[in-house]
Amino acid sequence: MKTRKQTRGLTYRDAGVDIDAGDNLVENIKPYAKRTMRPGVMAGIGGFGALFRMPRGYKEPVLVSGTDGVGTKLKLAFELKRHDTVGIDLVAMSVNDILTLGAEPLFFLDYYACGKLDVKSATQVIKGIAAGCEQAGCALIGGETAEMPGMYPAGEYDLAGFAVGVAEKSKIINGKSIKPGDVILGLASNGAHSNGYSLIRKIISTKRVNLSTKLNGTPLKDLILAPTRIYVKPVLALAKKVPLKGIAHITGGGLVENIPRVLSAGLCARISQNAWPMPPLFTWLQQQGNVADSEMHRVFNCGIGLIIVVSPADASRAQAMLTRAGERVWKIGEVTRRPRGAPQTVVV
Repeated sequence: MKTRKQTRGLTYRDAGVDIDAGDNLVENIKPYAKRTMRPGVMAGIGGFGALFRMPRGYKEPVLVSGTDGVGTKLKLAFELKRHDTVGIDLVAMSVNDILTLGAEPLFFLDYYACGKLDVKSATQVIKGIAAGCEQAGCALIGGETAEMPGMYPAGEYDLAGFAVGVAEKSKIINGKSIKPGDVILGLASNGAHSNGYSLIRKIISTKRVNLSTKLNGTPLKDLILAPTRIYVKPVLALAKKVPLKGIAHITGGGLVENIPRVLSAGLCARISQNAWPMPPLFTWLQQQGNVADSEMHRVFNCGIGLIIVVSPADASRAQAMLTRAGERVWKIGEVTRRPRGAPQTVVV
């Protein structure tokens, strides 16, 4: 009886997936994740799911969640081969969002997708994620690394992040108590953060900018890739001492589209653009791209990464506390009544 010759069957590696690389990545990131552990973590990286126990001390705990990515800022990270800070951006976008409700971030998960896993660059990214979690005081307890041949160009990847926090139901910050006369405080950003990068990349491409060129002594590439500032710890500390009426994270949409998210329909935020110094990066972008003021305020944070609304009686104390915590903060405007048909944010 003739037997058919056995030929080698296809394997996962033939499809371009490197299983060993994934194993190596898990081992590389465990020490960084370990530094983010906090009370409440019951099981973290390595299992099919992570476990987290609800913190004690809350009478009516409410879970608050947020998810986001880094956007086209990643394209510049690929071009410059700089992967050490985009992980911080990823964490910041979600934890700053849930902070606006007064939530304390508890844990974070990430999703890293690529065509073929490069352990070295992936480790740098996740090291940054762990650094962001440390800044926010939350635990990195899980995530997913997806290797999908043919989905992404060589050397590129995509990122998404997921933060879960907790707030006392009676202390959720929702903007409902904001009224005319309340003061708007602006906390300094660390650059463009993670928004407006399609326009930034267009300006760089159109003007054929050399990103090694220095602006006020700092290479443009360092200014442009500076990681998003994480405001969690100083703002949560402030909330324990001062009633915060509203918080807005200044992301895509800039000042003019984000502040209205915490205002009722009959209110307007009147912002003085001379109340804080415009960082050199934004002045450079505006000049290079011939960008109108209105477009700058709609696309970029223009140097203000977070705004807090407080009563006039609390404004000076809040500003002083934030300053002592290491933040740069200015009184940038006030809340007024909104005329019928008028915009909810006016920059003058």
